[in-house]
Amino acid sequence: MSTTTTVAHEGGHGHSHDHPKHLAHHFETLDQQFDAGKLGIWTFLLTEVLFFSALFVAYTVYRSNYPEVWQFASQYLNTQLGATNTLVLLLSSFTFAWGVRNAMLGQIGLLKMNLAITLLCAGGFMGIKYMEYSHKFHEGTLWSGNEDTIFRLHAEDVPEHIKEHSHAWDNRDGEFSAAVRDLDPEFRQKLGIFFGVYFCLTGLHGIHVLIGMLLLLWLLLRSMRGDFGPDNFNAIDFGALYWHLVDLIWIFLFPLLYLIS
Repeated sequence: MSTTTTVAHEGGHGHSHDHPKHLAHHFETLDQQFDAGKLGIWTFLLTEVLFFSALFVAYTVYRSNYPEVWQFASQYLNTQLGATNTLVLLLSSFTFAWGVRNAMLGQIGLLKMNLAITLLCAGGFMGIKYMEYSHKFHEGTLWSGNEDTIFRLHAEDVPEHIKEHSHAWDNRDGEFSAAVRDLDPEFRQKLGIFFGVYFCLTGLHGIHVLIGMLLLLWLLLRSMRGDFGPDNFNAIDFGALYWHLVDLIWIFLFPLLYLIS
């Protein structure tokens, strides 16, 4: 009995000794752990796609009902800033994908560099988006219901402090094809619907970018600690999948919002 117990104990100790460092106790192999994590992240990303799909449906319905409003409203978006953000996100997806490859090959120095570049790109994207949002709040090109919007049904309801400095309102610099104040009141009010959809879509996307930045910071700190390598790159791979979805959604948003006209 004593001999059996000793052998069993030694066998159990040997199994524990052979257990991979990064393998959770409820998985039998690293491959099984990776496949389970992959299934989990894809399931999560599917719910994110469904989340955005509802807003894309709202966009489609309103655009089909008011095509002339959508075409006119797109003039108020800065295509150059939108295109720049598209290039920034494409670059960030490339560096993140490269980072996954670095982790798989144990190239920790390159991994840290690519994660840092991706994080900088994400910050650049949010900086450009802040510039866009600030301009719209300054001009009053906001969604219906906002107290400072210039897209009111009755022109006299537009706040005077917005009228005084908004180029979109009186078209002093000739930036737009028509001054908002000269438009048909109902048409002007429907422009606010466009910006409601615009702020919902880009705002929700921006929240996902911020979440991605927190994720990137966490991965970067862990990579500096030496947590990743050929036998442990799951978190990098799963984080990259999330970031690629964020990038893909923007690739749809850019032409749908900025390139209508």
